[in-house]
Amino acid sequence: MRSDSQVECPGGRNPHSETEDGKRHRGRGPGELSVISLGPGHRSYMVPEALDALLSASIVFGYKTYIELIAELVEGRTVVSSGMRKEVQRCQQAIDHAVAGEKVALVSSGDAGIYGMAGLVFDLCRERDLRTAPPDGQPEGPVDLFIRVIPGVAAFNAAASLLGAPLMHDFAAVSLSDHLTPWPLIQERLTAASSADFVLAIYNPRSKARPDLLEAAQQVLLRHRCPETPVAIVRQAMRKGQWKHLTTLEEIPFDEVDMQSVVIVGNSRTYVWNGWMVTPRGYLEKYSLSDRQGMPD
Repeated sequence: MRSDSQVECPGGRNPHSETEDGKRHRGRGPGELSVISLGPGHRSYMVPEALDALLSASIVFGYKTYIELIAELVEGRTVVSSGMRKEVQRCQQAIDHAVAGEKVALVSSGDAGIYGMAGLVFDLCRERDLRTAPPDGQPEGPVDLFIRVIPGVAAFNAAASLLGAPLMHDFAAVSLSDHLTPWPLIQERLTAASSADFVLAIYNPRSKARPDLLEAAQQVLLRHRCPETPVAIVRQAMRKGQWKHLTTLEEIPFDEVDMQSVVIVGNSRTYVWNGWMVTPRGYLEKYSLSDRQGMPD
């Protein structure tokens, strides 16, 4: 396994050379880049297509923590792991090897299309003017690499399943990380979602570098939500060290929240019952308990 390193091709040749304007020449291609959603990380929560793509890849790229979660699944393969803030480098290398004709896996926790690596892959391919297509499609012209994005259990799905049914009605996901999104814009989104009475699934709620953002978000939400609004904190959902806690918007235990946590804030109808957090969809207002016919999905 390589870590934080540039992978070399046979003969020490990089998959691509660069032109004077920084664009990369197209390689042998087309290979295939599978952007694989790991879900919580255990194979029992991965869709079969994700497992198949992972096991058939010749080289695997990923954040080192996620690679550790799937260590037994990538034995015998070339693995390139890297740390935080190396996302662009990771995706560039994965794209390079796919364009060079290899079968590549790029892993992402949760669902790769939700705060994951899928968007960055397409951003970089567009920036480099690469010709892409899904592997099962019928491209109209030459293709530099095939891309497929394989879905997975998102963090808010995992958290919600442990809580009961908190996302049964309209909800919004908001990340509190201001690394890529300015805080004023995050505040606007929190305001819009809370004033519209969406249930909120909050990602990246608190870190050592950003210890006060969740408290700031709480103050925004309290302008539109009752202090007794149910709130759930789920840490390491469906992983070792899993922990969950039910509280209220007013009494969030900030010190118990970290980057491995998802915070779910209920709407005006959300309730807690027998240890479950539930947001009703409205069935009981439209149908009587004895009406067993005609209830839509």
